[in-house]
Amino acid sequence: MTNVDSLTAEQQSPVELAFAETLPPGPIVIGRDGRESGPALKQALATALTAAGRDVLDCDVASTPTVGIVVTDQKAVGGIQISASHNPARYNGLKLFSAAGRVLPATVGEAVKRRFESLRRTPPTAAPTMPPGRVIPVDGIPCHLERVLALVDVGAIQRAAPHVWIDCGHGAGSRLARPLLEALGCKVTMVGEPADGQFEHEPEPTAENLADWLPRIPAAGADIGFFQDPDADRLAIATGTGHYLGEELTLALAVDAVLAKTPGPVVTNCSTSGLAARLAQRHGVSCTLSAVGEANVVDEMLARQAVLGGEGNGGVIDPRVGLVRDSFVAMALVLERMAAGGSLVPLESLVAAFPSLIISKTKVELPASWSAADFAQAFDRIEAAFPGAGCSRLDGIRIDWPEGWLLVRASNTEPIVRIVAESETATDANDAIDRARSALLAG
Repeated sequence: MTNVDSLTAEQQSPVELAFAETLPPGPIVIGRDGRESGPALKQALATALTAAGRDVLDCDVASTPTVGIVVTDQKAVGGIQISASHNPARYNGLKLFSAAGRVLPATVGEAVKRRFESLRRTPPTAAPTMPPGRVIPVDGIPCHLERVLALVDVGAIQRAAPHVWIDCGHGAGSRLARPLLEALGCKVTMVGEPADGQFEHEPEPTAENLADWLPRIPAAGADIGFFQDPDADRLAIATGTGHYLGEELTLALAVDAVLAKTPGPVVTNCSTSGLAARLAQRHGVSCTLSAVGEANVVDEMLARQAVLGGEGNGGVIDPRVGLVRDSFVAMALVLERMAAGGSLVPLESLVAAFPSLIISKTKVELPASWSAADFAQAFDRIEAAFPGAGCSRLDGIRIDWPEGWLLVRASNTEPIVRIVAESETATDANDAIDRARSALLAG
């Protein structure tokens, strides 16, 4: 992600050209969220790709999961979503998709990065000799809607007729949210449309950013509140009383809904609440942890033939729809779970039946001079501070004990480490963080 003032067409071109050069012949899908900078960036992308002989399938404003679906539905060789995700309006960026309609796995991403660095050092001097490609408008909404509706018992939700309050955040989600919720028989109160990028609050759907919006849910008489981020791959949830449940519970509710009908393996990343794992255990299935990052979750889902996967940031991945985090999938599954008993079950009742776990997070600043050896020694000290507990170095260091877990992981962009702990009490989670921090800084 970068500030749009510095993301010029000249700087963009090596990115899409490097990406295109790693792909076989065929069309490339482009979509964007609602940010004001999106149209100009989309035009620059389309110009560069068509000049290189590529056909462009133009979704214009579309959610990130919609772009992934269009890639597979149209048999494209790849896709590009123009979005800065949950970041503030002044930023924008590019998400790259493979022909499988998923975010690029690490190995492919590294190949694109190497080619990008080469093109940036030595830009091509000769104009392409192939005929220019075409820009072809594509509407991915009908296909996406059909796939999501096929997941759930539409009739049950229609009979329960929930009143849904939803904030699309002036992002791409508004294009599909209303058609989906109306097809499910919901009464809909929608704010945050149209998809024009005029954010009325900071776009990441956290409790702090949504404090002024939560009271609007009970004021509207709604049964549930949904909050999407600008590219609609993440979903935060609130109860009808305006109580913020957050993003961690989004995946847990989706896991509970899917496993009630289709038991099978589940995958989450190693920084996600253990609720999904405990719910999987209740249903007699496995829950495997991946390294942090959507691409890593998808890799593990494919390896395990998982029925569902996701991350604690509100991202739910259902392979029956696509291999991308999808807020629309999350909404449909949660509504089906609320309607499964023949009448609408309050969200509070569903959550009350979940295991009680408390998650706590902090970060620790480190000297910028810390080397890989410094981190390795620090992780050794952390492991020693939790004798008898399980330990994994899959991503940073993760410590597991029967009542909870702890993850210490270095940031990829800042000289800090993030520490996350979860346990059955806040005291235990905070004590684990304190013990890990002390061990981290003891060297």
